[in-house]
Amino acid sequence: MKMIFLGAPGAGKGTQAENVSEKYGIPAISTGAIIRESVKNGTEAGLAAKSYIDSGALVPDKVVIDIIKERLRDDDCKNGFILDGFPRTLVQAEELEKLGVSIDFAITIEVPDDKIIRRMSGRRVCSDCGASYHIEYKPSLDGKTCDKCGTVLTTRRDDLPEVVKSRLEVYHEQTTPVKEFYKKSGKLLTVIGQEEVKDTTALTMKAVETGILMSSGTKD
Repeated sequence: MKMIFLGAPGAGKGTQAENVSEKYGIPAISTGAIIRESVKNGTEAGLAAKSYIDSGALVPDKVVIDIIKERLRDDDCKNGFILDGFPRTLVQAEELEKLGVSIDFAITIEVPDDKIIRRMSGRRVCSDCGASYHIEYKPSLDGKTCDKCGTVLTTRRDDLPEVVKSRLEVYHEQTTPVKEFYKKSGKLLTVIGQEEVKDTTALTMKAVETGILMSSGTKD
């Protein structure tokens, strides 16, 4: 079972990919996580990607494609996988096909931009112990400092409203053609993101079940 999870930054696709990964025993491959690890380790690809990440832009296709090629060769991908955050551009989607990777279905998690901006701009993190909070959904006791260690909470640059808005604009511009690409082939399934994560998870699991039946019928 080979599937793709699409969704704007903050839509929750990573959480849902992990839920599906756990249930079906296939790896959830997060391009973002791999790139962040490369940046942290100071690899050539990581250094090339850093300037784009810092400005809120997407990493160039060639860098991402090379990373994905390497990852899909691993043994844990033999029985299937979930691509989380890839492909993000039409070029990437087409390149995936050229690599001979047959995707069974793609799931897009849709959340309005204004809700995403509210979600992400309300996040607060502790630079000392790494604890995370949200001014609306999970505030610290005093709303200013970490409950665990007392450090003043901060907002990550990626969560600033203007940066989130910029990231969303880039996402829509580059990923809308990807949705159309899979829609034309009858492989796109849509999940409307809910306020409660568990409700989104329930809808996502139903979509996966639909996708499995759909792909089985196609293969037959």
